[in-house]
Amino acid sequence: MRLKEAVTTSSRFVPAGVIAALVLSINPGMASASEGRSGELHVTKECSQDKGNPGDFCTITYSNLTEITVGAKVFYDQAINIPKGLLDSNVVLDAGNGNRALGRCTLDLTTALGLCTFSDGTGDFAGFHARVQVDCRSGCRWDGTYSFKPESGGEDR
Repeated sequence: MRLKEAVTTSSRFVPAGVIAALVLSINPGMASASEGRSGELHVTKECSQDKGNPGDFCTITYSNLTEITVGAKVFYDQAINIPKGLLDSNVVLDAGNGNRALGRCTLDLTTALGLCTFSDGTGDFAGFHARVQVDCRSGCRWDGTYSFKPESGGEDR
C-alpha cells in the first residue's frame, strides 16, 4: 500500500498528530521545507585552477553544509582585475547533478578579503540564500550564514 493510501485509510482511526509524526519520521525534510532552515556556513576551497580568467574555478575542500559537497566547484564568470584591484564576478556553485547555487563574489586583491552572496539555486539549492565573508589571506575560507527559504508559487525545498 502506498504512503498516501495508508495515511488516507488510517486517518479514519488514528489521530492527525500521530499521522503527522509518522510522515515526518519517514521524510524529515518535510518539516524544514515548510519552515525553512538556517545556520552558520563554513567552507574552505582550493583555487589552483583559478588563473583569473572567466570560467576558472575553485574546488570545495570542506563544508559544514551537506548540500555543499567536497569536490563541488565554484565557477567565476568575470576576469580578475576588472575593475582594477578587484575580483567582482557572478559565480555558480556547482555540486553536480543539477545542484547549483547562483551568486556574486567580490574580493579586494590587495587585502584578499571580500564578500560572497547567494540568492537562489536549482536542485538541492532551491531557495538557498547565503552571505559569507571571504578570507583568502592564507588559503581561502567562507564564513557566514545561510538559509533555505521555501519559494512561493513552487514546490518547497
